[in-house]
Amino acid sequence: MPADSEHIAGRKSAISREDLLAAALKLIGPHRSVSTLSLREVAREAGIAPNSFYRQFRDMDELAVALIDLAGVSLQKIIEAARVRAAIDRSAVRGAVEAFMEQLRADDQLLHVLLREGTAGSDAFKHAVDRQLSFFEEELRISLIQINAAQGVTLREPALVAKAITRLVFAMGATAVDLPREKDPELVRQLTLMVRMIIAGSRTLAEEARSLRGQG
Repeated sequence: MPADSEHIAGRKSAISREDLLAAALKLIGPHRSVSTLSLREVAREAGIAPNSFYRQFRDMDELAVALIDLAGVSLQKIIEAARVRAAIDRSAVRGAVEAFMEQLRADDQLLHVLLREGTAGSDAFKHAVDRQLSFFEEELRISLIQINAAQGVTLREPALVAKAITRLVFAMGATAVDLPREKDPELVRQLTLMVRMIIAGSRTLAEEARSLRGQG
């Protein structure tokens, strides 16, 4: 009896979305982006016939979006770690920056994809990146309001503060991916100071606005 065509040359008879995502991640690296991958390459890495790819994804664009959605798990880990550090009375800003760097160095390929390729790819891919960044910004906005309220201070436009910090951290993170780990302490120091400067500026603007209202 002839062998099923999908068993030829060691090909698998069944494949999951997770298998295809894992295969794509194996092909991505410092010199290879999601947008340059072909369907045939991913299928070959996963050990399936190219046609079997369509059982899980419509096209490579849909697979790329799925990778970014998975990266949201990495962002959630950063948020949770930062909140734990703040809860044990450490510097909230430095703790958050350290949590980000630790996740970055945890061989987290999904986070690397998000950092490296946020401005590349299709419109759907860019929208998926923006969706994850917006989620991170909203969680950060809530934390900033709570932390500053506990200290008896307010921020001017906390949503804009959260956006500025998010974009700064991700831009620095994209650079850090290719730097040796020995650079991390200095990077953490610089990034912590930059974030504190943004927060201090927002507090000052909020105070100035209060003073002007008081004069009126």
